[in-house]
Amino acid sequence: MTSRVVTVGVGTSPGVPASEVLAAIDAVLPAAAGPVRLATLDARATEPGLREAAARRGWPLTGHPAAVLAGVAVPTPSARVAAAVGTASVAEAAALLAGGALVVPKTAHGRVTVAVAVSDVDLRHHGDQEATPGLVDLAVNVRTGAPPEWLRTVLHAAVDASAAYPDPRPARAAVAAAHGRDEAEVLLTAGAAETFTLLARALRPRRAVVVHPSFTEPEAALRAAGHPVQRLLLDGPGYRLDPTAVPSDADLVVLGNPTNPTSVLHPGEAVAALARPGRVLVVDEAFADTVAGEPESLAGRTDLPGLLVVRSLTKTWGLAGLRVGYALGPADLVAALAAQQPHWPVSTPALAALVACTTPAARVEADEVARRLDVHRTALLAALPEQVQVVAEPRSSFVLLRVPGGALVRERLRERGWAVRRGDTFPGLTGDHLRVAVRDPGTSRAFATALAETLEALQTPEEIR
Repeated sequence: MTSRVVTVGVGTSPGVPASEVLAAIDAVLPAAAGPVRLATLDARATEPGLREAAARRGWPLTGHPAAVLAGVAVPTPSARVAAAVGTASVAEAAALLAGGALVVPKTAHGRVTVAVAVSDVDLRHHGDQEATPGLVDLAVNVRTGAPPEWLRTVLHAAVDASAAYPDPRPARAAVAAAHGRDEAEVLLTAGAAETFTLLARALRPRRAVVVHPSFTEPEAALRAAGHPVQRLLLDGPGYRLDPTAVPSDADLVVLGNPTNPTSVLHPGEAVAALARPGRVLVVDEAFADTVAGEPESLAGRTDLPGLLVVRSLTKTWGLAGLRVGYALGPADLVAALAAQQPHWPVSTPALAALVACTTPAARVEADEVARRLDVHRTALLAALPEQVQVVAEPRSSFVLLRVPGGALVRERLRERGWAVRRGDTFPGLTGDHLRVAVRDPGTSRAFATALAETLEALQTPEEIR
């Protein structure tokens, strides 16, 4: 279900009482608004009237630095406001910084100025919610037929050994050896996604930038911890990274490579260009091992300041339910993240999987799987109907499609027994975007046939617009 979130940007003069703030908000707040949060300039977030107004309604209140608000494009900037507080917009910029579309431009009510942005993007929606029992699952990007039998044997033995508390030392050593890193630079996590929660707890970013379209969990974790997040939306249809588009004063930058859901593989040097002193650069490489040879991976780079590379065993080894991942970065950053974890955060079976899947033989097998994936992806692309647009240049275990009437097409596919991932919960994409996992050629051809038949059945002006 889509979560509708309303952000009210507020600009006030000093000394304004709570009643005046609430009167201004109530005058513009949309009906049945849903969850509401307030945002303003950090210098105003300590105003007693504004704090009391937020407390009365139970609304969270966030203050943003003027430099961050100044970087947000707004419809009605003000030179007078810029001269007074250092940003050309407070209300509109604060509302938009939370994501979403501006539905009420800045409106003055006495000494209070308000603006409203509404976001219908559900950052917590993931592909597993699409893959209900009985459907052919093309919504989740986990390799089918995995884990292989040899890995199942390892896991079964680990379950038998689970009476003792987990010992992370062999797994940490194995991961460090696989990537040529010091053990102090390895963080073991209960799934790669845990890293984003740890980052949100350990860091206090002044200007966090998340590059989209991408995996939404990093932004969701940062927002849940109360951090302001600025979205950098890459332009379609190529969705290629331009390092110069990232604000130079961003002290936390997050992006994926290969990127979920576009399947774009950014050049490693373009990503590396984002690293600099005073910035934490988080590169989500959960799908790196789906690309043969991992040519653009930064996992072994120890020369880049503040670089944290996040990895997972979920995709290639079919271990989504085991929750096993790791991160590689500077020892001080790894220690800060580890301090946010409880004791024994990674289970004995997950630690055994880390040891087993980082051996040279396992890495060779993973590369063979990636090369076979290239062949399977080519078969999928060749089978797709002509009226379907393949977005960007896919390099991972999924492809992003743009399909006319995509939301309706997705529902009709479900009726035919096929689950695909909706695209409109990724910032920067629409209901016409569908993410489709790469499967074996036979499954892909059957899906392409179902998609073509679905599109043919929907070719009416009333249903396809």
